[in-house]
Amino acid sequence: SEDPSVTLFREYLKIDTVHPKPDYDAAVRFLERVGTDLGLASQKVEVCQGCVVLVLTWQGTNPRLRSILLNSHTDVVPVFEEHWTYPPFEAVKDSQGNIYARGAQDMKCVSIQYLEAIRRLKAEGKSFPRTIHLTFVPDEEMGGHKGMEMFVQRPEFRALNVGFALDEGLASPSDTFSVFYGEKSPWWVKVKCVGSPGHGSRFISNTAAEKLHKVINSFLTFRESEKQRLKSDSSLTLGDVTSLNLTMLEGGVSFNVVPSEMAAGFDIRIPPTMDLKAFEEQVATWCRGAGDGVTYEFIQKCMDQHITSTEESDPWWKAFSGVCRDMKLQIKLEIFPAATDSRYIRAVRHPAIGFSPMNHTPVLLHDHNEFLNEQVFLRGIDIYARLLSALALVPPLPAEA
Repeated sequence: SEDPSVTLFREYLKIDTVHPKPDYDAAVRFLERVGTDLGLASQKVEVCQGCVVLVLTWQGTNPRLRSILLNSHTDVVPVFEEHWTYPPFEAVKDSQGNIYARGAQDMKCVSIQYLEAIRRLKAEGKSFPRTIHLTFVPDEEMGGHKGMEMFVQRPEFRALNVGFALDEGLASPSDTFSVFYGEKSPWWVKVKCVGSPGHGSRFISNTAAEKLHKVINSFLTFRESEKQRLKSDSSLTLGDVTSLNLTMLEGGVSFNVVPSEMAAGFDIRIPPTMDLKAFEEQVATWCRGAGDGVTYEFIQKCMDQHITSTEESDPWWKAFSGVCRDMKLQIKLEIFPAATDSRYIRAVRHPAIGFSPMNHTPVLLHDHNEFLNEQVFLRGIDIYARLLSALALVPPLPAEA
């Protein structure tokens, strides 16, 4: 009696695409099979060894018009199975209809919702002027550097003639649906401190540890100020403030040896309202203030701060928001607090909205016991079917005339 869309979703969840050894081949074969069943054209683009972007295409009646891009990633993050109620790659459905699996929310649900929305529209005999492309990309959970970041620079991407893109969002525990029109710039900063070494029994001056202590204090004092700013202003969301966390510490060879070098790694996520050059100068000031021999380097440094228009005068947003009003969906506009592949799409000047139609759902991406209820999943197909119809019917824009 299970809905076939739910069965397909659970089949996809059972494919183990967890890092560090995701089975991308099995995922691509599965998605190709579904695409063939739907009569979609298929293309595989190997952006680097072992990393393939699958493109499925529903051709529009007017190929000169810019297309709609539906993006999702195939990889998922690691699990700690001892903390899961059910095995994370068996897609167990409990008596309440909750489907437990890694990727249930992030984001294999969206991949299947895209496909099943197209299945419904095609079964209804629909066709649209604008072409709809679906991209299934690898490596998003590792930063997208071997996935979308490389793909947007390739001629195969440019040939898609993208006008507007949809990508992942987040679950919402309330009635509202979160809609993301931009996201933070992720910076991973490694600070290295060099100082005087010596025996662990002595009070040695100018040590690497003393300098690192000052660095950490400066970074974490800023962290606390942003935390308090978020707490004290109810109009702010996590996407509106800069998050900063100390995530790595390195140094030392023995308990009785004062090391000559120590290092700390920080994960910083900066909203588009922040002046990035000014913030980097602040980082440099913190490091200079810790003393000589303190340097920093960026392991990741995203400088793009493009956001997507949510003005009603924008034809893409007008189509998206119009469906939300018609379906009586309460939406909340936000800056995405982490990072998705949308940032690479926006960086090449294409508008992109992050949206996963999951309300009344706890946010469990990357968490233990990640699940999605089957009724929420099925409702998402309804929503995407309406959204795709509206977006693919957006009238020709002035540049397309």
